[in-house]
Amino acid sequence: MSAEPFSHPALFYRSDREYVAAITAFVREGLAAGEPVAVAVPGGNLAMIEAELGPDASAVQLLDMTVAGRNPGRIIPAVLRDFADRHRDRHVRIIGEPIWPGRSETEYPACAQHEALINLSFAGRDLTILCPYDTVRLDPEVIRDAARTHPVLRDVSGEWRSDDYAPDLVVEGHNRPLEEPKECRSLRFDRTNLSAARALAAGQAAMMGFTGDRLDDIRLAAAELGANSLDHGGGAGTIRVWAAEGRLVCEVSDAGHITDPLAGRRPVDPRHSGSRGLLIVNLLSDLVRVHTRAGATTVRAYFDAP
Repeated sequence: MSAEPFSHPALFYRSDREYVAAITAFVREGLAAGEPVAVAVPGGNLAMIEAELGPDASAVQLLDMTVAGRNPGRIIPAVLRDFADRHRDRHVRIIGEPIWPGRSETEYPACAQHEALINLSFAGRDLTILCPYDTVRLDPEVIRDAARTHPVLRDVSGEWRSDDYAPDLVVEGHNRPLEEPKECRSLRFDRTNLSAARALAAGQAAMMGFTGDRLDDIRLAAAELGANSLDHGGGAGTIRVWAAEGRLVCEVSDAGHITDPLAGRRPVDPRHSGSRGLLIVNLLSDLVRVHTRAGATTVRAYFDAP
């Protein structure tokens, strides 16, 4: 429907049969055209697709989105860009399902922002990313947001342009102040005591049962968030940590303002210098929420407890 090389349709489906039929047809069209194809959907859906594809499944990269995309902020750099950038010389097809029944209210704003930012991240690229939405089991507001974040919509009856397409409004609409914790431990830090901020996060994590590499991940995420505050947030910040709904929450707030909507979502060539802090936090965390405005930014990283 568009002359642009990048296409980002939403697929509305009402049953497993509709879902499998539409996705396997999309996959096989790509394989027939010699296009690289990846499917990143929740595990149960992945199994249905793999079974229907049969031998063709071996030609497709299959990813469980509940693992690879546990944190929506990780999907663009670690799933979509990772696959697309390995095939820059050809048109690429990806099925990405970041929103499924069971995503929590805490996770959803980050999911919606991710869907909106796909359009900015891949503008001009020779790529199609098809995003399925279960119109029976997902909240109606999720479906309304899908029409805002996808320029093209499709279902079993056909395909049409979205009259509600407005991805920037979705990004800003979910850029809201985060709910306050009931209780937490906090520390004001600057360059003299950043190690104490790391220790605060690690101590809370250890009390919740985190050990080994995952404890190191939390320590590193806290360090990166703190370093961002020192470099971009006025030279100081506040760290708060607490437990909520089976997760460790590590929050850093400062006087900075994130004006780049794709901050933390661009893969960084390790040979090049530059900030990687928020990208590292996105790659390590199970969820990242951000609220930013002129003179104040809060980044909240969540880690599922063992």
